[in-house]
Amino acid sequence: MSMLEHFFSLNGNKSIFDGLKISKETALCEEYMGKYPVVSISLKGIDALNYEMAFRMGARTVRRTASKVQYLLESDALSESDKLEYQRLLDSDMDEAAFCDSLRILSEMLEKHHHAKVILLIDEYDVPLAKAHANGYYDQMISLIRSFLGEALKTNNSLKLAVLAGCLRISKESIFTELNNLKARSVTDVRFDEYFGFTDTEVKTLLEYYGYPDSYEMTKKWYNGYRFGNVDVYCPWDVLNYCDSLLDDREAQPEDYWINTSSNEAVKRFIQESANATTKREIESLAAGGVVMKEIHQELTYPEIYETIDNIWSLLFTTGYLTQRGKAEGRQMKLAIPNLEIRDIFVTQIMEFFKDNVREDRDTLNRFCEALQNGDPENVEKIFTEYLKRTISIRDTAVRTEMKENFYHGVLLGILGVKNRWGISSNREMGEGYADILVEPDTGDMGIIIEVKYAHDGNLDSVCKKALKQIEYTKYEDDLEDDGIENILKYGIACYKKRCRVMLAQR
Repeated sequence: MSMLEHFFSLNGNKSIFDGLKISKETALCEEYMGKYPVVSISLKGIDALNYEMAFRMGARTVRRTASKVQYLLESDALSESDKLEYQRLLDSDMDEAAFCDSLRILSEMLEKHHHAKVILLIDEYDVPLAKAHANGYYDQMISLIRSFLGEALKTNNSLKLAVLAGCLRISKESIFTELNNLKARSVTDVRFDEYFGFTDTEVKTLLEYYGYPDSYEMTKKWYNGYRFGNVDVYCPWDVLNYCDSLLDDREAQPEDYWINTSSNEAVKRFIQESANATTKREIESLAAGGVVMKEIHQELTYPEIYETIDNIWSLLFTTGYLTQRGKAEGRQMKLAIPNLEIRDIFVTQIMEFFKDNVREDRDTLNRFCEALQNGDPENVEKIFTEYLKRTISIRDTAVRTEMKENFYHGVLLGILGVKNRWGISSNREMGEGYADILVEPDTGDMGIIIEVKYAHDGNLDSVCKKALKQIEYTKYEDDLEDDGIENILKYGIACYKKRCRVMLAQR
């Protein structure tokens, strides 16, 4: 949006386009560059628990936007009544009528002063509706936003063109009533497809410019994978943040930059639907790098988005948590998790959901912990298998064996971590190596060492014995004995898909 503002605006910084491809389009630049008054407004900040506060935030946003052109108060092209009408947009006690009229009035005043039609840029237009739906005042907010946008876009004769951007494509019937000249461009459309993100060539050029071409493969795995129209694109926000990290540290690893910009509520709600066996299998398929065929509906109202699991699939697609693979067949699309960053968000939410379930079922948790303390491998195996069957598997079939073990390691930590007064250590340096999991019950006189292995060939017995040998070979128990702990239990756990085998080392 800021790029469009600089290009069209009478006061834009045109130097940012020097040397770029658009600067070679001389006829286009002569006709449009720097020729229009531009009103740019973002509704992202309208985030409140009730309608009254949300309206005050909206009014403040309008006042800030209007205050950027206070030269209108001195304009010879405006009458005194015009200036009084403009002044209403600067008043701290703006009412709803003035708010709804604000963009139209601002456009009219700017056209009179500059003798040129106005370009209107509205960013994050759907945020007030999302927040209103989450906090119970949706009907009031949609009425306000419908009037606000209607006055700006339907009855505004001073408008040259308007661009609106948002995450969710709001259905025309709910907000853009009778606005017939609206052209909606979503992630499925071919026109402008490459301009919604960075292309592969652009990312290579960017990394070479900053001096980190060797980071290309890592960047691709983490931030590529979005299919917009006919083009695969990267998320610009992530790529730029990663480049910034590389400038500080050449060895910097990719991070989930997106997770800090969103509540990830859509993924949370999606994971909660995994009580349905079909949905659970589909989530497991996505986490393993597979695709799922679904019918996508892009035009949803906010009250509809969580009504059905089918609508949640559509929401995940339109908001970028899932992307399409191959060509769509009508509304039917092959959906996939786009990259490692988004997969990591899914994994995080899956594990949080699992831990919440563990907390709710204290009886199973207590039985599992008692079996561990009592040196009862049969019941540890039985109860751990129950947990594996209930949780969503997040194994990735493409990764190395040691990485497959991370899933089972994480499940165990998720179970034991709920036991508040127990000491749990992961990959702690002990003896001559690093113990997978060290458990110190609140009795203070016991230590439990657990080594987890993945049985890639399904031979649970042999892999379980291998885990016990590793505990003995690396002398994990030496540190505990040095601390005066004599009651030490050593478990080897082998896992394969939803099965496990547990063995206890002989004392």
